Amino acid sequence: MTAKRVPRGARGQSLVELAMGVTVLLLLMAGTADLGRAFYSYLSLRDAAQEGAAYGSIAPADVSGIRLRVRESSSGPIDFADFSDDQILVQVDGYACSGYSITVTVEYQLPLVAPFLAGGTLNLSASATDTILQPPC
Repeated sequence: MTAKRVPRGARGQSLVELAMGVTVLLLLMAGTADLGRAFYSYLSLRDAAQEGAAYGSIAPADVSGIRLRVRESSSGPIDFADFSDDQILVQVDGYACSGYSITVTVEYQLPLVAPFLAGGTLNLSASATDTILQPPC
């Protein structure tokens, strides 16, 4: 067998193509990782909001207790213990008695692995609404 001669101008062509292809693949992988983390974090936010709404359906006037229930709901993937009152919103529709509804909204800014794709953080928000069971009106 004889070795092929590579034309003088095409010696680095394969290396450039590899570098461009790997860059695109790494961008796609980073975006996919961020998408998966965002979905998993959203599910955690939704579960925390449901925990707060479930507690609020029994004690709708105890806003600090509702927020405490949200903060204690999970420590991963998001540590809710550090959430401020501005990130946990409690809203009673009507009166704080049976038959009306309570909505708990939890907000979070997710830091991205690949901030060059969509900025440094992604704003996530989840809410849960539950019917107030007690006290009677």
